[in-house]
Amino acid sequence: MSQKSGPVAFKASCPDCRARFELDAGALRLVIGGSRRATFYSFTCPECGASVRKPAGERIVELLTGGGVSTLRSV
Repeated sequence: MSQKSGPVAFKASCPDCRARFELDAGALRLVIGGSRRATFYSFTCPECGASVRKPAGERIVELLTGGGVSTLRSV
């Protein structure tokens, strides 16, 4: 039995305009730093255009990398 899987969509929200939406992997960026404080994901709100940056814990990192989000590693 095979499942047909489409593109992965990630639920997100904007702290500026409070809109809730779904983004595909191409709309997100993940930065993995040398510490928890330096590890985050970012995107541009499709509603108001704000640049959003949120902390990414271990589980978020797993979900985003597994969903094909491009990852940058910083030192």
